[in-house]
Amino acid sequence: MLEIVEFTLGPVQTNAYLVADPETHEAAVIDPGWDGQVILDAARKNGWRIGQLWYTHAHFDHIGGAAAIADALNPLPLVGLHPADHTLWKAGGGGSLFGFRINPGPEPGIDLSHGQVLTLGTVRFEVRATPGHTPGHCIFYCAAENVLFCGDLIFQGSVGRTDLPGGDFKTLVRSIQTQIFTLPDETRLLSGHGPETSVGLEKAYNPFLEQN
Repeated sequence: MLEIVEFTLGPVQTNAYLVADPETHEAAVIDPGWDGQVILDAARKNGWRIGQLWYTHAHFDHIGGAAAIADALNPLPLVGLHPADHTLWKAGGGGSLFGFRINPGPEPGIDLSHGQVLTLGTVRFEVRATPGHTPGHCIFYCAAENVLFCGDLIFQGSVGRTDLPGGDFKTLVRSIQTQIFTLPDETRLLSGHGPETSVGLEKAYNPFLEQN
């Protein structure tokens, strides 16, 4: 069974997720947004080994804690990011637009792609490419646990902003319709900001999306 520890960190209250296979004690961090030491402390408390960092996208508030995590680990964690967001990562996640300059941490070594399977011990995650918020935005679906880590694609009653460089609203809506709303209604949606929701709730009530 997948263990999930959620953190809300940083200047824009970004959700970071520490996920682990309790059988093997292998752990990954999805969107280590800020305060890497807080995430490290939680992993150590549980006896988990962080070996991977997975980014839904490369905005500064989703990668700002990566350097602190990597600096404390030996060997360095493997970093997964879609190639279309590498330029954004190299630019510090666009933080300079908001007055933030971050160390983006170790260079991504796993090029995420649509349909790719990531493994964490005995747990499998399907990568789904979902551009719109950024060109390389991805989500991570764990069918066995009925949970989707959806970054800044969709939130409870809202959707990700598309007014930053590389954003496109029509593309974002298409990503939601084809990659999220095709999943079972009971699928949990763990977003990059705000509270947990579900596919069914957002299909029925999200005002930014075409109602069914």
